[in-house]
Amino acid sequence: MPNGTILLIDDEAMLRQAVARTLELEGYTVLQAPDAHRGLQTLREQADSIGVVLSDVKLPDGRGLDLLPRYKALAPLAEVILMTAYGTIPDGVRAMKEGAFDYLTKGDSDDQLLVVVERAAEKARLQRRVADLEKKVGTQYSFDSMIGHSEALLRARKLAERAAPTDSTVLLEGPTGAGKELFAQAIHQASPRRSKPFVAVNCSAFPKDLLESELFGYKKGAFTGALTDKKGLLEEANGGTLFLDEIGELELNVQAKFLRVLETQQFTKLGDTKPTNVNVRIVAATNRNLRQEAEAGHFRPDLYYRLAVFTVPVPGLNERRDDVPLLAEYFLQFFAGKLRRRLRGLEPEVLEQLRRHDWRGNVRELKNVLERAAILADGDTLTTDDLPAEFHYLPAAPTTDEASDNSLRTLEKRQIRQVLHDTGGNKMEAARQLGIGTKTLYRKIQEYGL
Repeated sequence: MPNGTILLIDDEAMLRQAVARTLELEGYTVLQAPDAHRGLQTLREQADSIGVVLSDVKLPDGRGLDLLPRYKALAPLAEVILMTAYGTIPDGVRAMKEGAFDYLTKGDSDDQLLVVVERAAEKARLQRRVADLEKKVGTQYSFDSMIGHSEALLRARKLAERAAPTDSTVLLEGPTGAGKELFAQAIHQASPRRSKPFVAVNCSAFPKDLLESELFGYKKGAFTGALTDKKGLLEEANGGTLFLDEIGELELNVQAKFLRVLETQQFTKLGDTKPTNVNVRIVAATNRNLRQEAEAGHFRPDLYYRLAVFTVPVPGLNERRDDVPLLAEYFLQFFAGKLRRRLRGLEPEVLEQLRRHDWRGNVRELKNVLERAAILADGDTLTTDDLPAEFHYLPAAPTTDEASDNSLRTLEKRQIRQVLHDTGGNKMEAARQLGIGTKTLYRKIQEYGL
C-alpha cells in the first residue's frame, strides 16, 4: 500500500537518489528536485497530493529556512522536514518555530529518517482528513444544501444569507420540526466563524435547575456535587456560534444572566467571583411568539428586543407544500442507502397524499414517515400501502361555497371530516372524540357524503 507522496529537494544527486530509494522501498511515492526553483514548481503543481516535503537546508538557489514559509504557503496541509549536513541548535529552534515538523542531520541512520517521515506523513494524512471532513460538513450545512424552491423557503433563506456574514444575533421563528437548526448551521457555515465551534443546546431538553450550570459552568464547590470546575457551553462555543433552540424555555433569572452575555460578552460562573470573557455569536430559535410572551410577562422584554436584532421566519411544511415531493424523494433515497435497499421512487398517489397531508410535525414528521415507509416497502417503489394509517383516509378539500359557509350544518360537516382525518378513518375513535355514538357517526357520514 502506498504511504503517500514525498517531495525530496536536494542538490546532491547521489544522496538524493539513495534517500529516495530508501523511501520508495517503504511504499512512498517520491518526487525529486535538485534545487529550490524546481522544488517550488513541483509543489505548486502537485500540492494536493504531496504530504511531506523533505528539503535540504543549503540549496544552490536558496536556504531551506528561508524557503520554509513558501513551502507552507503552497501546501498548508503538508509537513516540512529540513535536512542539513551541519546542524546547529539555533537553526533547529528557528525551523521548529517557523513550522517545520523536524530538523535532521544528514548521515543519521535510515531508521531514524523513516520514523520521522512516517510521523510527518501520518500527521499530514490526519490534517487532510480533518480538512475533508470540514469541507463535507460545510457543504452539508450550507444554504445550497437546503431542499426546496418554494417562495416561503427562498424568502427565509435570503434573509438568513444576509445576516450570516455579520456578528448580529439572529432569532429563528417557526414551528417545531421546520428545520431551524439547519438554518442555524447554514448561518454559522456562511460566517467568518465557520472554522470555530458550533454548539447547539435545546433549552427544553434540560431540567430547569440544571440549564444554568450547563450554559455558564461552575466552580468547584459551588453546590453539592460540584467536585471539579466545569466549563459551560458558552465557553465551549468561544470564538464560534452558540445555537439556543427553544430559548423561550429559559427561566427569568437565567434570562437576566444571558442578557448580560449579549450586551457585554461576559458572565459569572456559579460559585465564581470574577467574570469570564467570551467571544461568541448567538443564534436563537423558538416555536413561540416571544413578543406575546414578553407582553404577558413570561419572557423578558429587554432580552426579546436584544435577541430580535435580526428575525428570520422559518416556514412550516404546510407553508411550502410544493417542496414536499422534493423532500420525499430525498429522504427516500437517504434511507434506501442507509437500509441498503434499491428504491426507485414513489407512486404518484403517494406523492399526492403527502402533498395534502396536514404536516403538524413539519419536515421532521415527513422524514419519519419516509423512514417507516422505506422499511415496510415490499417492492422497489413506495405505494400507498407503505404509508401509516392516517394517510389511508384523506378528506376531500372543502369547496369554495363550504369555505365561506358558517351554517351549523356546514360547521358540523367540517368538524366530522377533520376528526376522521386526524384519526386516520378510525370511526370508533372519531365517534369517541366527537362525543356521539358510532351509529350516529355512520348516519352523519352518509348524510354529508363523507
